[in-house]
Amino acid sequence: MSGHSKWSTIKRKKEKTDAQKGKIFTKIGREISVAVREGGADPANNGKLRDLIAKAKANNVPNDNIDRIIKKAAGDGDKNTYVDMVYEGYGPCGVAVIVEALTDNKNRTAGDLRHYFDKCGGNLGQTGCVSFMFSEKGIIVIDNEDEKYTEDQIMEDCMEAGADDFEFSGSIVEITTDPAVFREVREALEAKGYSFVEADIQKVPSTYTKIEDQELADKMQRLLDMLDDNDDVQEVFHNWEQPEEEE
Repeated sequence: MSGHSKWSTIKRKKEKTDAQKGKIFTKIGREISVAVREGGADPANNGKLRDLIAKAKANNVPNDNIDRIIKKAAGDGDKNTYVDMVYEGYGPCGVAVIVEALTDNKNRTAGDLRHYFDKCGGNLGQTGCVSFMFSEKGIIVIDNEDEKYTEDQIMEDCMEAGADDFEFSGSIVEITTDPAVFREVREALEAKGYSFVEADIQKVPSTYTKIEDQELADKMQRLLDMLDDNDDVQEVFHNWEQPEEEE
């Protein structure tokens, strides 16, 4: 679940329940299966698979699980055929929402999403209705809670790796890249010994929408929760400027 590139969400990611972790494992597993079928089971020859393995590790998916998913997909153990779908719509107060899904039943997924948006005071729109508000960026997030890395070191390593920019804020370092070089930057930083809380290409909004009314804010949060709980939904991007969480 990705709102924008402000990483107040990291604590929530760390505190996922076992049930939520299970859902994350399932969703990433589905992406890995598709990548294996499209590009083969060898990460050395399948860049997309390498990206997803890094994403799985950032989400604490055990290595045994990753290996099992790859072997299953390579051996045609999963007979489902998934297709990529992107849905766009508006939440309460006109919050822009983009939903990326992998589904084996487009009618079911579209029906579920339309129901969620309607129930929460929003509406599912046409392709292109909100995507113009977002641009793609490679986002790499490093947990520096133990202050292992200095700002000067991060800057030097990011420049050497070819990153566009970085933000050093407290215990979190957020690195942004052009999507075209995201993989090269991530792998260069991995080679320097960095591990990531997040490493993915994301849609980042150009503007944000505030919700002042608490009831509408609750509805927006409910929409995000319902989308997050749907197994077909892989990623959700939005431009809701959520209030900072209290420590």
